[in-house]
Amino acid sequence: MAFPQAGPAILRTAMKLDSITVRLLLAIAEEGSISRAAETCRLAVAAASRRLSELEAQLGVALFERKPHGVKLTVAGEQLLRHVHQIDSLVHRLRDDARALGRGSEGRVIIGAPKAAIMQFLGRDLANVQSRYPGIALKVVEENSKIIQQLLRDKVIDIGIYEQTLGFLNMPRHAYRNDHLALIHHPGFFHLGSGPVSIEQLMDLPIVCLGRGSAILAAVQRTYQLHGRHFQDDLTVSGFDTMLALVREGLGIGLIPPGVARRLDPAGELRQLELAGNWHQRHYVLSSVEGRAQRLALERVVDTLLHP
Repeated sequence: MAFPQAGPAILRTAMKLDSITVRLLLAIAEEGSISRAAETCRLAVAAASRRLSELEAQLGVALFERKPHGVKLTVAGEQLLRHVHQIDSLVHRLRDDARALGRGSEGRVIIGAPKAAIMQFLGRDLANVQSRYPGIALKVVEENSKIIQQLLRDKVIDIGIYEQTLGFLNMPRHAYRNDHLALIHHPGFFHLGSGPVSIEQLMDLPIVCLGRGSAILAAVQRTYQLHGRHFQDDLTVSGFDTMLALVREGLGIGLIPPGVARRLDPAGELRQLELAGNWHQRHYVLSSVEGRAQRLALERVVDTLLHP
């Protein structure tokens, strides 16, 4: 496979890059070890090392810095890896599209969205899509709003739903749904009254927050800055379920959409309080990108999501 001709010198060099080498590069970057990556890819260590060395020789640069206990991506390696991710996504896309067509599908559409949107709105909306158009195959990718925008830019997904205040995406966007954040806490550890909780009160409490790239973290950081404070993100987690696990143990309070909290805490062990002001209001938008999905299938899915 010839690498794209545009860009820095490393990306202008023609190379042989088959699917095995693509998987190997991704595995080495993830594992930080050639031997563990070889095991993941079911290759002999010597064969994996040879593939990497041959690729580096073709490019004339080192992609990984060899260390006593593993390897680390070089600057050139990081640059190449971004493109390898796109190649890997395209290979998976072609494979899955072929399977869908083989089953007689009318088209296949990939939708990306944050967990909060999936749990509160998108799951129900996709059931509506399947009811109207059973011949359209759907795939859902769950990521935070920042990554969803990157996946749209890279055309890895066809439709992206994301919180509108996070990042900037230069493509048309349509209003999708709204939600808001509430404070959630264990009454055995925190005594906060009946609410609503002001931002001044909130800033004196330990917060268990979703981590880097999340719309919630961005909203909290932005609000703290407006009040002349810096948010200490000491308790960041990757998901709402982990957030509530820490909240149950009294490590802090959480910020979560009420619709998500009801699903993850059906027994009502934790208590929710409204937040004062409007900083916690959230607006999801939808963007789509043409060129990968079958056009009619994409239009039908977008229309159903926007007009359920």
